Amino acid sequence: GFGILSINGDPAPLIAHIPFALSKNGKTADLHLVRSNPIARACTGTMPAVIAVSGPDSYVSPEWYGVDDQVPTWNYVAIHLRGTLTQLPPEDLRASLDTLAAQFENRLLPKPPWSNGKMPPEVLAKMMRMIIPFRFDIETVDGTWKLAQNKPESARLSAAQNVKAYGIGMETALLAALMMTPEPE
Repeated sequence: GFGILSINGDPAPLIAHIPFALSKNGKTADLHLVRSNPIARACTGTMPAVIAVSGPDSYVSPEWYGVDDQVPTWNYVAIHLRGTLTQLPPEDLRASLDTLAAQFENRLLPKPPWSNGKMPPEVLAKMMRMIIPFRFDIETVDGTWKLAQNKPESARLSAAQNVKAYGIGMETALLAALMMTPEPE
């Protein structure tokens, strides 16, 4: 996946945009940071952290609801992973990079997957000296969403159709499909 890693820094929070590989059991995520990243410099052991992952989102124009007295808004889906970030030993880096590359390369099939083995060893070694591996132990998963669920069904469906046709955001067709899903009874 891809998300925003955040820790409490001094004097302000620190953030980094990161790709990560979620473990098969969903309890950990492996990631890496460039050595110069403020989080990499701050986390030399273990510390609390959050990874925020954005899902589909879109601007919603008030006219799209087809009812009066609405205001502009933004609909979205997001997940917040809370847990502990731990710096891993350098010898864990290669396996972490291999897992991360395979996770994304396998989604590009039928393209032949890229692997670290395709790089000259000295170039790979130089690049690996610039980054540090980390493991994020997931303690809680919090989902949040705004899908016009507080609107009458006809208004929600109208907005969803317009999000699908004209939405400004990421994965607007998926967001529209989620907006069209009936609320559980």
